[in-house]
Amino acid sequence: MSKCVTFQHSRRPSMSRVRGAVVAAGLGTSMVLGAGAAFAAAPASAPGTATLIGTTAADSVAAQAAAQGKAAEKAAVAKQAERSSAKEAAGKAASWMAPVRHYTLSATFGTDGSRWAHKHSGQDFAVPIGTAVKAAHSGTVVKAGPNGGGDGPAYGNAIVIKHGNGTYSQYAHLSRIDVRIGQTVSTGEKIALSGNTGNSSGPHLHFEIRHTANYGSAINPVSFLRQQGVAV
Repeated sequence: MSKCVTFQHSRRPSMSRVRGAVVAAGLGTSMVLGAGAAFAAAPASAPGTATLIGTTAADSVAAQAAAQGKAAEKAAVAKQAERSSAKEAAGKAASWMAPVRHYTLSATFGTDGSRWAHKHSGQDFAVPIGTAVKAAHSGTVVKAGPNGGGDGPAYGNAIVIKHGNGTYSQYAHLSRIDVRIGQTVSTGEKIALSGNTGNSSGPHLHFEIRHTANYGSAINPVSFLRQQGVAV
């Protein structure tokens, strides 16, 4: 009996297929390399290239963002300064106040007249007798009583308050005194009633701001109050 031998042919690619694949690969490589070489050959500053357009757009966006950021920062700083100024003004107004309400300003600081041995040392607030007189700022009472509290009979009944910021306020021609020496008072606290005592031509409150507790160290009280945010 003869044996039947079966031959298995190996599946090797034909030479024509190999050549075709090599040619195709070469062509693809050439196309890719050619395109890359062309792109690289284009100068970076040449208009119309993708690189130039992308860089220019990015720079423009970055510059615009930087400008907007600076503008926003300036606006925020200005707003904060405005708020701080308003807060400071409100704080000053809250810490100081006019000593009476519903008044008419009469004799002013530094005025000449026969009623004073020297120039007028304070600001007069014309008000009816019995008007509530309030502490213009918190502090401690250092003078209170007749004879100007020690400053002389021209002041009539008077009070002097020492404040924490190194200034003193004085209230004169009072009809009644409601505080005593050594007492601590708060801003706006009623300390007396206005009157017409001492050297006075009519009912009013004589108000001073001083550097010391004694006569002779007064400054313009209206200017001082305005610096504290109080309009009088």
